[in-house]
Amino acid sequence: MKRQVLDETVFRSVDVSAAERFGYWTDLLGRTHAPMELRSDHEDDFRASQRVLDLGPVTVWTATSQPLVFRRTPKLIRQSDPEAYHVSLVVRGHGAGVWRHRETAYRPDDLFINSTSLPSDVYATRDTFQTVALEIPKALLPLPRDLAGRIVGAPVSARNGVGAPLGQFLTRLASDPGEYQPSDRPRLAAAATPLVAVLFAHLLEAGRCLPPETRRRALTWRIQAFIHQHLHDPCLTPATIAAAHHISLSYLHRLFQDEDATVAAWIRGLRLEAARRDLTDPALRATPIHAIAARWGFPRAADFSRAYRAAYGSTPKDHRHQAMSTHR
Repeated sequence: MKRQVLDETVFRSVDVSAAERFGYWTDLLGRTHAPMELRSDHEDDFRASQRVLDLGPVTVWTATSQPLVFRRTPKLIRQSDPEAYHVSLVVRGHGAGVWRHRETAYRPDDLFINSTSLPSDVYATRDTFQTVALEIPKALLPLPRDLAGRIVGAPVSARNGVGAPLGQFLTRLASDPGEYQPSDRPRLAAAATPLVAVLFAHLLEAGRCLPPETRRRALTWRIQAFIHQHLHDPCLTPATIAAAHHISLSYLHRLFQDEDATVAAWIRGLRLEAARRDLTDPALRATPIHAIAARWGFPRAADFSRAYRAAYGSTPKDHRHQAMSTHR
């Protein structure tokens, strides 16, 4: 049986006649992202393509186009606003964004942030322009509206610093979506959200300008991203997490009261889910179970087997055997 992979939808301007291409692309972006005005010196025979990965609440896409201007006006915002943030990684070409409060130039390995709720002009210039972008609902990042201007248009490098983890995530996902299965959608969306949240919190200088509740949420996002990044480390415990973030253990537990799980249970759940995916992946059928367990922070096979049975109702061995039988 063929291994299932993430579905991606591909759009290409060359699939319609040359005279229809620019109008087709304008309509496409209005439907898949938000209504906008487009301008280009290549409207007579516009060349562009887009690959879209639907991860549920989060969407990731790779877009390549000839030089283009995207304009989001107050009138278009009043007509339709999907209430989302766009975070784009520039892969090739140069560009610039203009907002009422800021003008920023972009080059390869830069991230730029936009909001469907704010007027903007974004210029993609210099021959072919390529980006990998992520669209995330504002509901997943509950920041006060008046702070959006601090985030949008802020220059961020994906080469190092706080933007690097998100840049690496987008690059890897776009380079080989076939590495993932449909069941990975929730995990990928869950991994992307803390990375964006950490970036936003950094840009807002959370400790100084955010109200207490939002600052608390930003810290929780930072901690969740830290957990995802260190999930393989068997020494990852509530105590080490608290120490790494310079907070008390009791305060860490209070932060997780809204997550419907203790810190330790949250970590264990993520580790078990990661191990379950590996155990049911035909490409890893030759990898010993104890090696998969150790990879995800379970150095003792007996502890892993006990936790796995409690979570899924079967042993790792039985679960793997059943999954592999369906792939034959």
